[in-house]
Formats: sequence, structure tokens, C-alpha cells
Amino acid sequence: MEQFSDEFRAGLHDLMRWRRDVRHFRTDPVDEALLRQCLDTFSLAPSVGLSEPWRILRITSEDARSAALQNFSETNAQALAGYHGEKAALYASLKLSGMRDAPVQLAVYCDEATDKGHGLGTATMPEMRRYSVVGAINLMWLTARALGLGIGWVSVIDPDRLNRDLAAPEDWRLIAYLCLGWPCETSLTPELETRNWESRAAQLVIESR
Repeated sequence: MEQFSDEFRAGLHDLMRWRRDVRHFRTDPVDEALLRQCLDTFSLAPSVGLSEPWRILRITSEDARSAALQNFSETNAQALAGYHGEKAALYASLKLSGMRDAPVQLAVYCDEATDKGHGLGTATMPEMRRYSVVGAINLMWLTARALGLGIGWVSVIDPDRLNRDLAAPEDWRLIAYLCLGWPCETSLTPELETRNWESRAAQLVIESR
């Protein structure tokens, strides 16, 4: 078994601490070689039945980006309507998307009809394909951070509308809309914590009885 040094383990821990959800991006372009390093990480990710169900659409056209941004703006307005008082004011002040500035934008899907993997592990838990995609995204996220890049996951979005706008196949389920680029600043503390939206809970482990 591979032996890792204390220095390596400490560096890995620091990398995970520095991995933040980025909303504030510089508009500087990302070199294609760096982007390829991030995307190549998907080939290292584990997946149920070795199904590799991830499918990635790179959003490059102005029409597609405008449609995605409009989707976010309208969905965000609907979400704001669900809050009241001080929480509504705080929500309205949050920057929940870097879509206006991020030079790279990706729609990451799970192909739920793939034959790869021959259904191993999905007969009883078909959602494992989606979990596999999430795991792959996390590996890419750490790789991007190690390269000095940042990623922001936009969850305030209507997936059905986005699928139509991007003409995604019917069997593809949206897992993440990701913004990738150079962060304006880095921090060890999540922005939602610094803005007093929420705080981290103590680690909770419940033992079975």
C-alpha cells in the first residue's frame, strides 16, 4: 500500500480547508491546458459499476449563457419571495452566482440510461449514478483549487428549463451548473458563514443500536 508522508497529509487537509464555493470571479481567461487538467480528473473518479455516467456540456455561446443567467435571475427572485423580514433582506444581499464573470461554465449531467456498467449496483439504488457524478465533481473541485482556480456551484436554477435551453438529452439529469475561473479572493471561511446566514455544526456521528 502506498505510504504518504505527514507533509502530504497536512497539505491534503489544507487543500480541503481552502476549497470554497466561489462566487466572485475575475474575468481573466483560463488556459485550456489548466481546464483540461481539471476535466481529466473525472477519469480518476470512482463510479458505481464503473458506469462513468457523467456528461459535461461546456457553455460557450452568448445565447446559452444568457439563457442560463436569466434562468438563475428568475429562479432567484422566486426563492427570495419565500423569505421574510431580516432573512429576506440578507438573502437579497447575497451573491449566489458567479455567472456574469466566470470565464468557464459547465453543466454537468448524469446519464441515467447509460449501458456502461451493466446496471451493477443500480438495480436497488439507481441514485448511485448521480452520487458518482457528485464524487467526480468533488475531485475536480480539489484539482481546480490546487491549480489556484475556484469553482462555484449554482443551485438556484430551474433544471428542466436549463435542459430545454441546452437541448440536453431526455435521459440526462442535471447535477450541477458550475462556474470556474480565477477567484477574486480566497478564504478559509464559507461566505455564508461570514455573512451570518448559517454556521457550521459540530461533527455528528450517530452509532447504530
